[in-house]
Amino acid sequence: MSQTTVCDAVRIGRCGIVWSSTGVVAVQLPEAREIDTRRRIFAVHPEAREQQPPLNAELAIEGIAGLLQGGDPDFSEVSLDAGGVPGFHRRVYEAACAIPRGETRTYHEIAKALGASGAAHSVAQAIAKNPYMLIVPCHRVLEADNYADRLSPYGGVISKRRLLALEGAHPVASKTLFEVLLPVAPPRPS
Repeated sequence: MSQTTVCDAVRIGRCGIVWSSTGVVAVQLPEAREIDTRRRIFAVHPEAREQQPPLNAELAIEGIAGLLQGGDPDFSEVSLDAGGVPGFHRRVYEAACAIPRGETRTYHEIAKALGASGAAHSVAQAIAKNPYMLIVPCHRVLEADNYADRLSPYGGVISKRRLLALEGAHPVASKTLFEVLLPVAPPRPS
């Protein structure tokens, strides 16, 4: 059975964390309202019940709060429950954890480091499904050209750009409306 608690991260709002007897199952960053954060947690983990966190979850909470206040926490003592996580995703998350604070890598660079250079799309999918927000720093893995606009569903209202700014990294600016729409626009008649 999973357990959960909602914790306060001073700069961004109320976060949620879900754990099992094995370790942290998921971290939910804040939605616009605390009730929405709770709803998201219970929609994904309906078996979870709010309780006081054990030591492992407390370590995760302290680290997350520290990171969101500009600190450089060490999550190496936090156990993760990876029971439902596919093997390739685990490898991607290990690679993401190896990226130093303030640095970024692209999906392609992670795929290449894993010996699967043609698997950038698979890396992107793994990053998008990262349940361990901030503990596994998926915000440090960006699409080509270092765009930092997307975050996993557990990301709530926070962008990769904001998380990277807290760490002192400066990715390329957001895509413009033209860059987003031009590839899908129908050709102009001649």
